[in-house]
Parts: sequence; structure tokens; C-alpha cells
Amino acid sequence: MSNEKTYSPLSGYVMLTVVILLLVVGLGGLLALRNPVSAWMFVAAALLSPGFFFLNPNTSVVLVLFGDYKGTVKSSGFFWVNPLFARKRISLRARNFDSEKIKVNDKVGNPIQIGVILVWQVKDTFKAAFEVDNYENFVRIQSDAAVRTLAGMYPYDNFDNEAEMTLRSGHGEVNHALEETLRNRLDIAGIYVIEARIGYLAYAPEIAGAMLRRQQAAAVVAARFKIVEGAVSMVQMALDHLAKQNIIDLDEERKAAMVSNLMVVLCGDKDVNPVVNTGTLNP
Repeated sequence: MSNEKTYSPLSGYVMLTVVILLLVVGLGGLLALRNPVSAWMFVAAALLSPGFFFLNPNTSVVLVLFGDYKGTVKSSGFFWVNPLFARKRISLRARNFDSEKIKVNDKVGNPIQIGVILVWQVKDTFKAAFEVDNYENFVRIQSDAAVRTLAGMYPYDNFDNEAEMTLRSGHGEVNHALEETLRNRLDIAGIYVIEARIGYLAYAPEIAGAMLRRQQAAAVVAARFKIVEGAVSMVQMALDHLAKQNIIDLDEERKAAMVSNLMVVLCGDKDVNPVVNTGTLNP
């Protein structure tokens, strides 16, 4: 459970006025009254001066006094706090993290290269400051660990079962699983994951060539299947049309020859050379 609490500092402009008054009174006492006690006004002003600080929008300061957490200032402006407070600035802005490409094994053991793009920001300054040693390094390490875990849950691609979720095809589901994994891992550091998605995905170089040839072969087989399926439909349509119109009466042998010629013409990957028969159809 978060122990973050808000600290309300004094206005820096009010305390600046106090410091200026101390300097003016001290200077006037030394010059006009020749009173050495006025020198303590300068000492007081010097002791108060380190307490000034300012905050830009979406920036915070964690305040600690001798190991005791006092609170976090999240409001932007010019402020003053106890000069003995230790102050640690933590940005509340959204940040991008583009991880390096790492080589891991997918679900079926194929080596792949994968990288993640993470958009995150600090939500709980207490956790970010005290629950982990370095929250920025924590984000980097946990992101790599989450990517390695995710890659082992899905195959890169699946040529045998198209219904199975893969890293390449299931972008929405895979990215959602990545976000949930990172949210659970980074919550301990007070980090909120705005978005997480796979930014780079490819086979490792040692198998990229073989997998490319496999993808090409699968594409060729799929294309041939469609071509043959369409050619059979066209041949059937041609035979039915000839029989319906009584254009020519073909016996089974000539039907087989016609089907063979049409299949060659329709399924061939090169243009056919026509042969003109000037004789009779009968041998």
C-alpha cells in the first residue's frame, strides 16, 4: 500500500520577503547603530536561503528529514521548506522507452529478435523513491524480463494452425498481455504503464533465410490451391455449357483430353503455345 502524502510548503515569495527584510534590518543595524548583534540577521538570512526551490509542471519533490519521509510536493511554483529537508526531484511526465532488440526463443523454440516500446510515468513518488533503488533502471530491466516471458508464451508464426495466436498475427491480444505483465511488474515502483507494444519482431539471422523460404513455399502452395480450385470450376462450367448447348458430343476419352488441356492452360505459370489442328477430330 502506498504511503505517499502531499506536503504543502510555504510560499517562496513570502519567505523571500522575510529574507530581504532580515538583510535590510541587519545592514541598517550595522551602518546606523553600529550594533554587532545585527550581524545575526545576516546569519539567519543565510540559513533560510537554502530552503528555496521551484517546481515546473509535472515535476515533484520528495522531502525527507533525517530519514523521516515528510511528504511530496507536486504543485508547480516557487516554494520554501525547512533547509534541513533532503529533496529528491522526480519527474511526473510521460516517458518513452524503446528497448534494445534482444534474442529469445519463442514458444516452439525458434530464435527471434524482439523489442518493446513502453510509455510510462511515475504515479506514486513514495514507491519510486523508496521501494526500489533506481526506478528508471528498474523499468528497463523489468521490461526486458517481461518481453522474454511474453516471447516464450506464443510462437512467432504458425503455418500448420492458423487459428493459434502468434506474435506476428495477434497484435492486439499480445500487446494487451504485454501491458498487463508490465503493469504487474512495475506497480511495486509506483510506475503506471500508459502503453506497451512490440516495436520490433523478426526471426534471428541464423534462421531468417530458412523461414523466409518456408513462408514463400506456403504462399506458393496457397496460391496454387486457389488456382487449381478455380480451374476445376472453369472446366466443369465449360463441359456443362457444351453439353447444354449441344455444340459437340464428346465421349469420355475426348472429355478427358479436353480436361487435361484446359487444366494445363489454366494452371500453367507460363503462357501456352497454341497448336492449330487443321485435320479432323477423328483419328
